[in-house]
Amino acid sequence: MASQILAAVRALAVLTVLLGLAYPLAITGVAQVAFNGNADGSLVERDGKVVGSDLIGQSYGDDATYFHGRPSAADYDPTASGATNLGPENDELIAAIEERRAAVGDHAPPDALLASGSGLDPHISPTYAELQVARVARERGLDEGVVRDLVEENTQGRTLGFLGEPRVNVLKLNLALDELSD
Repeated sequence: MASQILAAVRALAVLTVLLGLAYPLAITGVAQVAFNGNADGSLVERDGKVVGSDLIGQSYGDDATYFHGRPSAADYDPTASGATNLGPENDELIAAIEERRAAVGDHAPPDALLASGSGLDPHISPTYAELQVARVARERGLDEGVVRDLVEENTQGRTLGFLGEPRVNVLKLNLALDELSD
């Protein structure tokens, strides 16, 4: 019996080193070489300073000079990722949607009214971006056509041409807007 326990302890130690240390380090090394920017969180820098991530939405508060992302049940906190888990008949959810509809308009696309499943979605639909063009152009003193062109330049198509929907990364769009205004 002692030999079986010793063999089990040795197997545990070997597997811990292999699967708990060697494998994660090897995968991290491969990721750093093959996907350097993505492996570090797809961080976006401006003037040498990290201003966000391609993968995580962020709040622009009530600043009307910027495009706004989807509502966030997690308040854009990546450590609190998650949906509201409120059902479609929940009074709190209905009130939040009606409040957002009043702010955005009656013909708002779903991403203007509903938080994403994670609460961290960095993208909005081109339709939602278009609804914000006039406000952003007015607040920045820019021509609507210029802002609309910027939205189009920052619109990504479907992945592989058929997966998902066209989308606009809000952080990249706002950074391009800042560069235009500089």
